[in-house]
Amino acid sequence: MPLFNWQALKSNQVAGTIFSEVDDECILEELNMAAFEEQFKTKAQSTPVDLGTLKKKMAHKSPSKVSLMEPNRAKNLAITLRKEGMAASDICCVIETYNLKALSLDFLELLERFIPTEYEMKLIHNYECEGRPLDELSEEDRFMVRFSKIPRLSQRISTLTFMGNFPESVQLIQPQLNAIIAASMSIKSSTKLKKILEIILAFGNYMNSSKRGAAYGFRLQSLDLLLDTKSTDRKQTLMHFIVNIIQERYPELQSFPTELHFLDKAALVSVDSILQDLQALERGMEGTKREFSIEKDNLVLQRFLNTNVELLNGLIADGKTAQDAYDSAVEYFGENPKTTPPSMFFPIFVRFIKALLDIKRTKTLKACCKKLHSTKSDLLFQGPMMPRPPQMDLIAELKKRQMSPLVREGKDGAIEDIITDLRNQPYRRGDVGRRSAKWKPGQQLQVSSDISL
Repeated sequence: MPLFNWQALKSNQVAGTIFSEVDDECILEELNMAAFEEQFKTKAQSTPVDLGTLKKKMAHKSPSKVSLMEPNRAKNLAITLRKEGMAASDICCVIETYNLKALSLDFLELLERFIPTEYEMKLIHNYECEGRPLDELSEEDRFMVRFSKIPRLSQRISTLTFMGNFPESVQLIQPQLNAIIAASMSIKSSTKLKKILEIILAFGNYMNSSKRGAAYGFRLQSLDLLLDTKSTDRKQTLMHFIVNIIQERYPELQSFPTELHFLDKAALVSVDSILQDLQALERGMEGTKREFSIEKDNLVLQRFLNTNVELLNGLIADGKTAQDAYDSAVEYFGENPKTTPPSMFFPIFVRFIKALLDIKRTKTLKACCKKLHSTKSDLLFQGPMMPRPPQMDLIAELKKRQMSPLVREGKDGAIEDIITDLRNQPYRRGDVGRRSAKWKPGQQLQVSSDISL
């Protein structure tokens, strides 16, 4: 028969439930199972099962294993152990020797959830004191018994997890610190940005001179208002006008974005979170040092500390530099670093730069379109310069010679002589740049019938 994948209850789980009051063997005696077998049998049907044999097997059901763990916790532990596919003794040996290469980091983080609780430790202790054999325990409970025997289990797993995560943590934190340092220092030292803010301050004071007193500075959020302040005809903004002034009077300031570095990346960094991560790394390193003070002969711990202690010290120093550089830059622009995180501070400049570049790009595009339109108009005014076909040149030459007083129509075969001469010597224009004489009404040109144009 095919298997029915239900979740079976153990003998110690059915006590007091509805299943303790039912008798499935009685059902087997009442029903004819032949039809059921015929409809649900698998393709590789074996010999029919004798009902008497089945009853004997059910009567001698093997007793369920004793479990010291809560059922769901035991089930989750079984799933976790199957994922790694290692024997319980091998897993415990790896933890005892700090062998990072033998266990995956994901498995260690999952295994950390199954460190025995005080209640489970008490149950294991009582079970062993009773002298009961370990074979009666389930596979998960036997692992838990062996797991609980590892000295300083919690500290060992925490140390292993820290050591495994340390390289990735450094690779994640270092670029963020570099972005904060570079953005803060470049934005504070930019002379061109300083000059542009000076221009904006001058225009703002001029606009407010009749209604408000002179301002000595402005909050950075005011830069966003440059796009909202319209001219009288509503065709341009104050930002457009300032861009025009910079292009006309201060062209050297147009390249100020090149003085600013990593503003977009720094805007994604949380200085507080980075500092908290550094503190966590510092605590993890201290825990590793304590473990090494106990396990002085462990080469894994020794190599890790020799390689990474100085690296962490440098990272912590960079964290301090990043915090100082950011606080200094924010205060330099009149803002409060405690209430102005990088996600608020740097995007102001990112938006400002984008607005300036968009306006400049739009002006350049309009100028190109205007120039193209002017060129097109000139071409239309001049008219198309189409090459004249050779037949037209021939007719024009004939008309010209006909108008000449030296040539008369039909006299002495003059026209025929001209045609013959043109046939013998290919025609080449001699009046380039001059228009042919216009044909006047009443004039006729007689051409012999044997002329082929």
